[in-house]
Amino acid sequence: MFKYVLKRVGMAIFTIFITITLTFFLMNAVPGNPFAAERQANEAAMNAMNEKYGLNVSTGEQYINYLKNLTKGDLGVSLSCYKDTPVTTLIAEKFPTSAKLGFFAILIAFFVGIPLGCLSAFHTKKLPDNIIRVFSTIGIAVPNFVIATLLMSLFACTFKVAPVLYDMDNFASAILPIITLSLYPTCYIIRLMRSSMLDAMGQDYIRTAKAKGMSKNSIIFKHALRNSIIPIITYMGPMVAGVLTGGFVVESIFAVPGLGATFVNSINSRDYNIIMGTTLFLATLVILMNLICDILYKVVDPRINLEK
Repeated sequence: MFKYVLKRVGMAIFTIFITITLTFFLMNAVPGNPFAAERQANEAAMNAMNEKYGLNVSTGEQYINYLKNLTKGDLGVSLSCYKDTPVTTLIAEKFPTSAKLGFFAILIAFFVGIPLGCLSAFHTKKLPDNIIRVFSTIGIAVPNFVIATLLMSLFACTFKVAPVLYDMDNFASAILPIITLSLYPTCYIIRLMRSSMLDAMGQDYIRTAKAKGMSKNSIIFKHALRNSIIPIITYMGPMVAGVLTGGFVVESIFAVPGLGATFVNSINSRDYNIIMGTTLFLATLVILMNLICDILYKVVDPRINLEK
């Protein structure tokens, strides 16, 4: 186990390095600069700002300087969106809001998706199964920005039962963003759980348990469910990534002051340091989640050999 974790950490560092490198050069290849909005600034002022933030040197030199600062834990400061505010401070301020929405969205996905997936499997090709499958197909097919717009139009504008925009002091305003974020992972888990449960119920060990006279509940919860849950654990890493990246659009629509909205604003403003810092943070978070999921495989099913 230790060798496997060490190997994965090494791969994670290499992946993060590649992510930083690609993001940096792609970002600098896009036309524009962080000070384009400052129309009143003359050429001398622009040159002074470029020199202040180290943008007056070649892209290669900027890249080397960024890596040097990164080894010291310095992600730089905001160039335009939040003028001179350290990127680490912005992440520390904005991420808890995104994490709160993401946490509740993932919680809903698990506690709604798993039971509905099981229900669909137990009533295969019957009315409950057909309804759940249609629901899950729609939830997967429709983009979250469409869902967000529909929910806002219906519940905030038409029925006026929910606030239009997010308010940190009013949890009710978080309901629509959470539902929007949770819909896709919930529907995906329903499909995974249904397929996995149907497969498990057809295995020889289930037939043996039935032959021994074990009760249906015992067969389901002690044998079938435990093995069926493994694909859900596999999906946890991509699910966290999906909720975080889906949050970019959702936070912008509902005016949530989270990390996703900050990232979108930084792209529009060409705020290089925020783009780099946010990308690095989210990439590290997703890689860490994937490592935790791999370790959970072994806990749930000891037969899995992580060394292979």
